[in-house]
Amino acid sequence: MMDKSTENPDEEDRVSLKSNGNAAGNGGTKETLGMLKSFRRSIRRAAEKSPLSSGGKWAKVTAGNESGSQPPPSPSLSAGSPVTSPLKNTGGFFYNKEEDDSDGVAQKGKGLKRSKTDPNMEVTGHLLFFSLPVMQINNLIETEVLEEAHLNLLALRQEFQKEREQCGEDSPLELAKKEKDLNLLYGNLRDKVNKIVRDSNSLPSRNKGLLVPVARIIQEEDRRAEEPGGLQGSWLEAWREAVGEGVQSKVQSVHLEPREQNASWLAVHLALLGKSIVEDLEKVKKELRWSYPPSFQVFSTYVRSYHRVVGQHLKKLEPQVTELKDLYALLDWIINCYKSERIMGSPSLQPNMKDESADLQLQDGLLKQLKDKYCHKVKEDMKSSLERIIELENEDVWKDRRTPEKEEDFLNSPFHMDIWTKVKGNAINSRRIDAQLEQEVISSCLQALKEFPKRFEAEFSRHCSALRPKPLWTEYHITYINSFSALQQHMDGYQDTCPREVEGFRKEAKWLIIRLIQVLEDQYKDEVKLYLRRMMTRKWLTNDEDFKQLYSRTELLSEHCALMRPPHVQELASRLHYHVVREYVGQLMMNNYSCKNRKHEKAASKIRVQWGRLRNLFENMNSTHEWLYAVGDDLSNIIIQKNKADIKSHLQPLVEHYPDFSRKHLVAVLYFRGLLRGREHQLILQRLMELKKKLGSGDKNRVLFSDMQVTVNTDCLSNLPFSCLSSLLPDN
Repeated sequence: MMDKSTENPDEEDRVSLKSNGNAAGNGGTKETLGMLKSFRRSIRRAAEKSPLSSGGKWAKVTAGNESGSQPPPSPSLSAGSPVTSPLKNTGGFFYNKEEDDSDGVAQKGKGLKRSKTDPNMEVTGHLLFFSLPVMQINNLIETEVLEEAHLNLLALRQEFQKEREQCGEDSPLELAKKEKDLNLLYGNLRDKVNKIVRDSNSLPSRNKGLLVPVARIIQEEDRRAEEPGGLQGSWLEAWREAVGEGVQSKVQSVHLEPREQNASWLAVHLALLGKSIVEDLEKVKKELRWSYPPSFQVFSTYVRSYHRVVGQHLKKLEPQVTELKDLYALLDWIINCYKSERIMGSPSLQPNMKDESADLQLQDGLLKQLKDKYCHKVKEDMKSSLERIIELENEDVWKDRRTPEKEEDFLNSPFHMDIWTKVKGNAINSRRIDAQLEQEVISSCLQALKEFPKRFEAEFSRHCSALRPKPLWTEYHITYINSFSALQQHMDGYQDTCPREVEGFRKEAKWLIIRLIQVLEDQYKDEVKLYLRRMMTRKWLTNDEDFKQLYSRTELLSEHCALMRPPHVQELASRLHYHVVREYVGQLMMNNYSCKNRKHEKAASKIRVQWGRLRNLFENMNSTHEWLYAVGDDLSNIIIQKNKADIKSHLQPLVEHYPDFSRKHLVAVLYFRGLLRGREHQLILQRLMELKKKLGSGDKNRVLFSDMQVTVNTDCLSNLPFSCLSSLLPDN
């Protein structure tokens, strides 16, 4: 069912307010002439008291053959005073049913009343032309007696047209002056009409009554647009411009505090602006639009004016909006608030807004400019936040050499949560504006974040390098391995949104984590280097001090690894596990010592015990190199054999577990065992070659012995094959 308040064409906007039809009937001429004589007597009496009784250029009445008579001028009229005119009581002329093709919506309530005036008075075949002096008409305009002023202007215009027709192409100077006066008066009338329209919503109680004659004047002037003597341009279009100017004045009057005085200056202003828009449109809907015919489409005109004027206003505000919070407030207001129930979608403006656009009319590029500016500010703000995080880490941890905090038994610095919260907050806020902005904001955050790992590493090294190699130095490294690993996982959540930026940050974070792990690895290697070199020596066989130091350092490493989150703890433990195995077993390849007098049994037992203790430590560290666990026992089983011949039967497990175990490695092991040469020595080597040929290359990923340095035995005979040695025996 159609709402009655909707503007539709209505007979009120189409009514023909013609002259009274009875005026030309029987006795009409006598009544009209009597009225005219009475009016002339009244204006003579008024003229004697009028301040403008000296008359004006056009104080003249022409009726029939009385064209030469000069009646006194009409009295000057003030606003609100009753006006008597020979054109006043003879019917209306403003709305012509055949000419008003309004497509507006029917308005409820009262329509426009019929005007009681008509400039075309028919007096028994005679046409009456009458006008007040120019100054008096101007005074009527100034005092807002608009209908009377307009009637006189129309009379002047008709007189001008008649004289123009009579003069033909030869227009005397007097006629040019009259045209100039006519244009001046019309200009003043339009200015007055525009002023009334501009102020109509600011002063509704005062201007409401003036809008009805204003609407009639606009319609009548547009109807007579082709006739000489009027103003150029559409009066209806001028009315629309006046509405826009009134809206602009309303918008400019909304309170705007200086930024320096109120941090929330923009949010406050936008809230007040929205409130002012709703209140203004409510007045238009409830009051102003009923003063106009539906064809004016008053409500639509005001709505469109607000779209345009507010867009211009925001463009002027844009240079002042530099803070991130203000840019967000402005974008949110433009995209969300303006069309929401708080402003254009307000229930109080329904159903009139149903068919209206609720979108702001922004200048080209303004929205993109604001979004780009917002993203740039997000990036700057992110960089500042990251710098502040480094400063806080120094103030709270590095400066006072504080022990890092723990979270779930792992060392942790909370900055990764702070960063994630910051990025997530920016993403959520921008998502409220639109999805495209969210993607651009996340991209900006990740671009700023890409530089953070190197900046953090540089400041960490600058402030904490003096701690090396104290335990606190190690704890700090583990803390930041954990924290940057967590931060990387947080940012991986944006892989689908910004894959390129996520990958860029991931690389930087990964390399920082690798460098931090490398520092711990190098530190441990430096600490145990000397002790590992003393393995498999004469001192090692009789003294456990070097191994105790090796074990103590490795045990401390295990304790530290327990504070590191997966998967990096496995990476570090596995790499150091491999290093210890390679260096410990590698001492067998150095030919530093050869066991004699059955000392090989003691050495093998010692290797087994020490190896078992080291194995337990690396198992606790979750080393992924389980394949290294067997090498100690495999070698011990070879070294401990009392009977040399039994060694051949213990070679297979070693070859199976470590396919890169070669002849030169076996020679070194036999040297440590005390077996330097001889027939059995060669048979053992021959058995190795048979096993390697039988078992093949095995798992090529298990590289251990080929990564060890082997000292060449200076005894050349030990390397000769048995067939060669047998030829040198006395029997041969």
